[in-house]
Amino acid sequence: MLSNETLFFGAFTIFVIFVMLIDLGVFSKKKSHIVSFKEAGIWSAIWVALSVAFYFFIKQYGYLIHDVSDMAHLQEIVDKYAKHLVLVPDNFDASLQIFENNMALEYITGYLVEYSLSADNIFVFILIFNSFGVHEKFYKKVLIWGISGAVVLRFIFIFVGSALLQQFEWIIYIFGGFLVYTGVKILFEKEEDEQMNPNDHIAVKFASKYFNVYKRNVIDHFFVYHKRFKKWYITPIFVVVIVIAFTDLIFAVDSIPAIFSITKDPYIVFFSNVFAIMGLRSMFFFLSSIMDKFHYLKPGLGILLSFIGTKMIAHSYLEKWGFKTIYSLYIIVGILAVAVIASLLFPPKEETPAKA
Repeated sequence: MLSNETLFFGAFTIFVIFVMLIDLGVFSKKKSHIVSFKEAGIWSAIWVALSVAFYFFIKQYGYLIHDVSDMAHLQEIVDKYAKHLVLVPDNFDASLQIFENNMALEYITGYLVEYSLSADNIFVFILIFNSFGVHEKFYKKVLIWGISGAVVLRFIFIFVGSALLQQFEWIIYIFGGFLVYTGVKILFEKEEDEQMNPNDHIAVKFASKYFNVYKRNVIDHFFVYHKRFKKWYITPIFVVVIVIAFTDLIFAVDSIPAIFSITKDPYIVFFSNVFAIMGLRSMFFFLSSIMDKFHYLKPGLGILLSFIGTKMIAHSYLEKWGFKTIYSLYIIVGILAVAVIASLLFPPKEETPAKA
């Protein structure tokens, strides 16, 4: 018989798939089209609203995530994922409320970190589309399926990472050091025009080696059947879906350890990741045309990663000093707010053309 924990996870997955299908337009007759700024804004708002609504759901019904039914089980979960929490002895309801409030706070903080770090993905996705020559009207379909594949890959990454952290706690110092290194690198690296050779991408090499790849683009199809050779082929546009999914996984090497600095609970890490990257598709269309206005966002993300990495390395000392998750949320919001406001107050100087 399935546990309530498994049923909850299954219901969450079905809900996300259902909203994704509505977003994709499966239930409408509208075919692939260029996403307008208005449509992107509406769907960005929908995904943000769903993410915030899930925060309040956890505050009220968070016990369903781990199927907590008594004090002994609650204490077991706290010892495993939230050792810093102090429960109320012999008061299950009060202790459960403390636990649910903490889960909700960890979720929304992790969501904010993941959503902000996803901004960097936008530039790479634009680069991928340009390199593969994908028509703009197919961006939505490619992104929604590519990001859906990324959810599956992240699911594996998150739960493997959680198991390793439970078994080898010292791995958190490696994660922390890696994030500090990445953050400092972002701060000091120079802006350069990036180019991508599609044939050199690992996902393209993998697809070409193990699948029959059709040489020509087929409008709006991922698979085609060749009657002459009696074989199924994957189309170039499906190869782009694979590239998007694996590229997102590469980005997850930064972002997932960052969220593990906030919570050790793999379910909270997964939920925050799902809402953040499912909203990434809409954010891509909403922000791709105006991202150049937020030129201080990238160094802001560098500072953000450095802070989170330092927090991971010094977590034992911070816990002794009473450093709470809410403090991390304040600092993260502060860093992002300063980066955005500074970008608006001090816009980039326009390059004047050289005189002949």
